[in-house]
Amino acid sequence: MAKVLGLGNALVDIMTRIESDSLLQQLSLPKGSMQIVNADFMKTVLDSTHHFPQTIAAGGSAANTIHGLANLGVETSFIGKIGKDAYGTAFESDMVKNGIKPIMLKGASESGRALALVSTDSERTFAVYLGAAIELTAEDITPEMFDNFTHFHIEGYLVQNHSLIKRAVEIAKSKGLVISLDMASYNVVEENREFLRELITNYVNIVFANEEEAKSFTGLEPEDAVEEFAKIADIAVVKMGHDGSIIKKGEVKERVGIIDVNSIDTTGAGDLYASGFLYGLIKGLNLRQCGKIGAILSGHVIEVLGPKMDAHRWLKAKEYVDKIEKEL
Repeated sequence: MAKVLGLGNALVDIMTRIESDSLLQQLSLPKGSMQIVNADFMKTVLDSTHHFPQTIAAGGSAANTIHGLANLGVETSFIGKIGKDAYGTAFESDMVKNGIKPIMLKGASESGRALALVSTDSERTFAVYLGAAIELTAEDITPEMFDNFTHFHIEGYLVQNHSLIKRAVEIAKSKGLVISLDMASYNVVEENREFLRELITNYVNIVFANEEEAKSFTGLEPEDAVEEFAKIADIAVVKMGHDGSIIKKGEVKERVGIIDVNSIDTTGAGDLYASGFLYGLIKGLNLRQCGKIGAILSGHVIEVLGPKMDAHRWLKAKEYVDKIEKEL
């Protein structure tokens, strides 16, 4: 039976819908940007937004993907580092509530938080305090953590810690796990291009990238970028937002569209696409079916604020997934 282990930044997602962009100006946060901030600035932003509607849940790219797989009935676990505080407790509790076995290590700093300020036009502006999440080190990773798992999923935001990622994938490969990597933002790809190339070539079976990340890595547009990725990974996926995705494995190449939805907030769309795609592979489906399930999950999650769907929306999404599983 398939079991998926995730590794990523353990960040508590705080999704806040703001009434006016003037608040962004007051906080000196450029609209649409992602700013790494310190603990003091994070407190300032939280104090300035506490009266707005908010949702709080366990987040971070890999954690979102693991959460999606768990909701599809896959046995999952997640490795991350949190602080000894209420946010860390909330992160761990949210994972347990969603059927994920947390392997949570404790850091010296406060738990990491990703505060997303969502404007009235659905544009997101992020203030991110990494905190304890980035205290995860290679020494924290032990071979026993990988026992009895079949798949290992990592987020690209971790590749800046070369020793951590290298140790994790070396252990995963030695134990025969299928390794998937979802690339981070294009600037992280630019800064770590050569390391990523070595990582994918030698360890990664499945690589996910959006248009910007793919171009940063290959210098090419999606159609050609997926060809380059497929030369060094078993399966390559390039996600293109409203233009769908392109998937390549060996000589097989598929283009998959999107579903018709009312987009509210695109947070988690790429992460949930990976959930759906990996679920399809685990179930032995073909590439087109895998891509379709990815499109279903990514489509449904952008209809809500934040990267988490409620039970009703999951039920609706799973009805579509069931139909795709039965396709010939």
